[in-house]
Amino acid sequence: MRHHEPAPDRPGRRLTTRETAELLGVKPETVYAYVSRGLLSSAREPGGRASTFEAREVEALARRNRREAAGSPGSGGDLSVRTRLTFIDKDRYYFRGVDATELAVRHSYEEVAEWLWTGRMTRGVTFTAPEETVEVARHAVRALPEHTSPTDRLRVAAIAAAAEDPLRFDLSERAVLSTARTLIPTLVAALPPVLHTPEDDGPLAHRLWCRLTGRPADEAALRVLDTALALLVDHDLAASTLAVRVAASARAHAYAAVSAGLGVLEGPLHGAASGLAHRMLLDVLDQGTAVPVIADELRAGRRVPGLGHRLYPGEDPRARVLFGFLEQLPRAEPALLAARDIVATTARHTPLHANVDLALAVFTASCGMPATAGETIFAVARTAGWIAHALEEYGERPLRMRPSGHYVGPRPPQPLPE
Repeated sequence: MRHHEPAPDRPGRRLTTRETAELLGVKPETVYAYVSRGLLSSAREPGGRASTFEAREVEALARRNRREAAGSPGSGGDLSVRTRLTFIDKDRYYFRGVDATELAVRHSYEEVAEWLWTGRMTRGVTFTAPEETVEVARHAVRALPEHTSPTDRLRVAAIAAAAEDPLRFDLSERAVLSTARTLIPTLVAALPPVLHTPEDDGPLAHRLWCRLTGRPADEAALRVLDTALALLVDHDLAASTLAVRVAASARAHAYAAVSAGLGVLEGPLHGAASGLAHRMLLDVLDQGTAVPVIADELRAGRRVPGLGHRLYPGEDPRARVLFGFLEQLPRAEPALLAARDIVATTARHTPLHANVDLALAVFTASCGMPATAGETIFAVARTAGWIAHALEEYGERPLRMRPSGHYVGPRPPQPLPE
């Protein structure tokens, strides 16, 4: 696309939406995304309906985009990306400037997701999905082998839902938010229930519960699950979130971006970490002490799961909140004591704090859930954050997240192989 420069001798000149889009090298829809994110200001001429933009402000944004393309933060070279979503500072983290733990304690998962997407608090919001979309996703998931992991089931459900949606390539904010509000409940509904009569109405945590355990739910346990979902909505540029932004940078639709995140999440160093902590916790409960279990982990050359986090020098704030709720759950007492034993035993060698994976493991082990349940909770929760990041990326220059490779192979030209 050809870029046009505004006339420098007319400082008060205003540009049309089309001129602004051409100068920035983006689509007109992206210009309005810049306005909604506060990167540009618009005004209407007296008697006119179309928006206009101050030329100098547009040129300043164009210069910043060109600097990014040349290798400054945001180009992919140092993996630094501007975001208005999550800020992590020492032992706290914030969603759009508001303490994330306070949001999670006071609001439902759906309300926190809406806050992350829009910056507005919509009280009492619930997410629902069309029956035909849910049935398509369920049909695809039922065709999978019985041993299929929950993350694979979620990825298949996302792909099936995408195939059923003819409007999936509409990347406008309104369309993507509509996708988000239907995709998340579709993912939950597509998971096979443990109980024969699953809930498909009400808060998302209630619907998810019966797909994680056959034990009856109580309000205290549901509160822990809902809080866990809200705490895990986003956590800055984790590996899966970076994959989502790369996909969105290439203008993959929201379903495909979420699928990219699910693919990365399945790695043992990311979403599966809570499952490793769950199994370790069961071993400690079985043996009655953490000492031999920790010794086996270290002897095998593995790091002890559920401990430490490179972004928090102290305690993981997500773990702190969940442990507080778990202390009010009588059934969690044995697993809580085992978790404390793990922390205390490891502290003899290295003073590491419990992270959210260990807190999730205490919850899942206490409620009769499988070791994969923590990964399922993580994936469902983080889908909201992935879509928030995709929305941000749709408002940026396409394909900006394209780092250059540093070739270290044989120097060409090499002879053709025999």
